[in-house]
Amino acid sequence: MKKGLFAFLLTFMLGIFTVSAQVENPAQWSYSQKSLGNNEYELVFKAALEPGWHIYSMYTPEGGPMATTVTFEEAGKGIELVGKATENEPKKEHDDVFGVDVWSFELEYVITQKIKVTDPAIAAVKGEIEFQVCREGQCVRFDESFDIKIGDQPAAKTEVKAAAATDSSSDSTKDESLWIFFWGAFVAGLAAVVMPCVFPMIPMTVSFFMHGDTNKAKAKAKAIFFSLSIIAIYTALGLIISMLLGPDFINWLSTNWVPNVFFFVIFMIFAASFFGAFEIVLPSWIVNKSDAQADKGGYVGAFFMAFTLVLVSFSCTAPIVGTVLVEAARGSVLRPIIGMLGFSIAVALPFGFFAFFPSKLSNLPKSGGWLNSVKVVLGFIEVALGFKFLMVADQTYHWGLLDREIYIAIWVTIFTLQGLYLMGKIKFAHDSELKYIGVPRLAFIIATFTFVVYLIPGMFGAPLKALAGYFPPQETIDFDINRIVRDNVKQISVSGVATGTAKKSDACEAPKYSDFLHLAHGLDGYFDYDQALKCAQAQNKPLFIDFTGHGCVNCREMEQSVWSDPRVLDMLKNDYVVVALYVDDKTTLPESEWYVSDYDGKKKKTLGKKNADFQIKKFDSNAQPNYILLDSRGGNDNDLRPHILAAPRGHNLDKDAFVEFLKQGLEEYKKRGNN
Repeated sequence: MKKGLFAFLLTFMLGIFTVSAQVENPAQWSYSQKSLGNNEYELVFKAALEPGWHIYSMYTPEGGPMATTVTFEEAGKGIELVGKATENEPKKEHDDVFGVDVWSFELEYVITQKIKVTDPAIAAVKGEIEFQVCREGQCVRFDESFDIKIGDQPAAKTEVKAAAATDSSSDSTKDESLWIFFWGAFVAGLAAVVMPCVFPMIPMTVSFFMHGDTNKAKAKAKAIFFSLSIIAIYTALGLIISMLLGPDFINWLSTNWVPNVFFFVIFMIFAASFFGAFEIVLPSWIVNKSDAQADKGGYVGAFFMAFTLVLVSFSCTAPIVGTVLVEAARGSVLRPIIGMLGFSIAVALPFGFFAFFPSKLSNLPKSGGWLNSVKVVLGFIEVALGFKFLMVADQTYHWGLLDREIYIAIWVTIFTLQGLYLMGKIKFAHDSELKYIGVPRLAFIIATFTFVVYLIPGMFGAPLKALAGYFPPQETIDFDINRIVRDNVKQISVSGVATGTAKKSDACEAPKYSDFLHLAHGLDGYFDYDQALKCAQAQNKPLFIDFTGHGCVNCREMEQSVWSDPRVLDMLKNDYVVVALYVDDKTTLPESEWYVSDYDGKKKKTLGKKNADFQIKKFDSNAQPNYILLDSRGGNDNDLRPHILAAPRGHNLDKDAFVEFLKQGLEEYKKRGNN
């Protein structure tokens, strides 16, 4: 009776899985084109994503999640790509699992690519989009074919779901990213206000307006116009930068090593200026000409007075403005405008405030040596931030200059020197004598050295998650205490396992693809299903199938958080034959192994496409991670689902539940007579 009940429950659970694990298709693509003349066309690929799912950018860094790729069949033959593809505004965040910054899109993803048709015989643009969509606990990989007839405007290939929600939600994602940058630029503007060449001008400028006109209301109006002029001048600079660069140039700035090294040098020059090595100044004739226009009075005079302020303060604000523009240029075309708007509002704010409340001028702290101290502190910060650009180039081209511990050591040195400077132990050329330490300076000293103490464990493997986006990946560190302890624990937990493990049969061949594919935590296993099945049958063990991907965030999280459990490692090592099937691997199969899938009618030429096709056909699922415990006895059948030993699992960080999953598979394997 109990066995019958168990069989019924198992069958019921597998039935639920079969229903719930149907092939997901949360991204619906549509295509359009626009003729630009001279045989050039602008192609637009638009994906409407179901709520809760996201897709990764074409420009995802190497070592990150699977990037979207667009391949044209006739590229280089009858079709030429004009510039790089552009995308709509992504959501940007650091991924702790991969250790890189990632760009993703929710609800709507739009790719725009210009092409030129060079062969008149080509009547259609054909190709394929490879992409991965993910949601909490699940990632799914797809190949999407497109066939766009030249000169036509084809309708969407499939119905676009939730179109109304897409527009507003996509805008909210853009707004969130831009708002964060706006407030960052605003803070930079506040820092510029307390520069030695800006701060003293606040009372001077406001007093000029209040005493230069007997009509107080008119004087206030001119002062407000002066403040708005500051905003307009800086924002116009952002607009010019945006129009000159364009999206293609911005993409190049983000991905190429040349601009990253250039920005590193620029930041070092900015820092040297803040330290007092030299001043960044404009030619005097420009300043004098603007100042002459300001003397004319009226609203025209107020505008040119604002322009004069911008020019005169250039020596102090140029490094800060440059920092904002450099960061802005690495995003969308809107970012320079948004950045300059936030920066200029912060700069103009005190002028407008004190114009309305001139009596408050007496509350301002007096100019003095503290203003130069602000400059020097910002100089240290410029040096620290500048190394981020060098790090990007170093990681991209594998120069090996800035491994994680070296990078953190540089930051520790920088901020230690900053703390010593605040204490008066280090002095620069323009510093005043520090007779005593005030409470505000003491607070900054405490904050600086606290930050240094926080950084030091990072040199030995601490994740430092609060600053993860500014540091090289964890894997680049040479002396990682966490990894050493974890490896020792693993050795202790599996000590004696080697002697207790059944000797491998001659049928267990050396695993294919092991020269570039590896299992987590040093586990032995396979990367080819047929090889793994043969070994499992020879050893009389069940199969542990891991459908995974190089760019699968959730897969890496499962390996780091769940597979690392000694109980899980012990069972995977002793009780199962493990096979990891990468669905996104680009390795080209020998031509003799190419085949046309009877599922989608497409030719499968790569290892990843073969594994993805296998997952869909045999298990009616295309999500990763997907863990399947299989009875090796039925591993050759056309339909493998009846041979599943336990309800398959996906992304779930419950370690105890995963241990029970593995135990359940072993018990069922024995009950089926394979002991």
